[in-house]
Amino acid sequence: MSNKNEVAGRRSVLQAGLGLLAAGSATAAMAGRAAAQVKLAQEKLAQELVQYRATPNPDAPASICSSCVNWVAPNACNIVAGEIHPNGWCVAYAPKNG
Repeated sequence: MSNKNEVAGRRSVLQAGLGLLAAGSATAAMAGRAAAQVKLAQEKLAQELVQYRATPNPDAPASICSSCVNWVAPNACNIVAGEIHPNGWCVAYAPKNG
């Protein structure tokens, strides 16, 4: 085999290896971003951010936590952190269907 062919062969192997390395790094970066997005999605909002109060909203007294789609009995919420009172209210209130 000539010296020119050996160099070309080594170059091809090196380029293929670098290509695989780059693809692996990109895949790892995308997996890391996806994991971070899942973690963010699992975190709950602070009560202050949703203006939570442990009493009903005087302007909408029927809009209490226990009638919200996100309510988790006896005292929790799917999207708001901390202990939630059944008669509480926040801006994230969404009525249950039916």
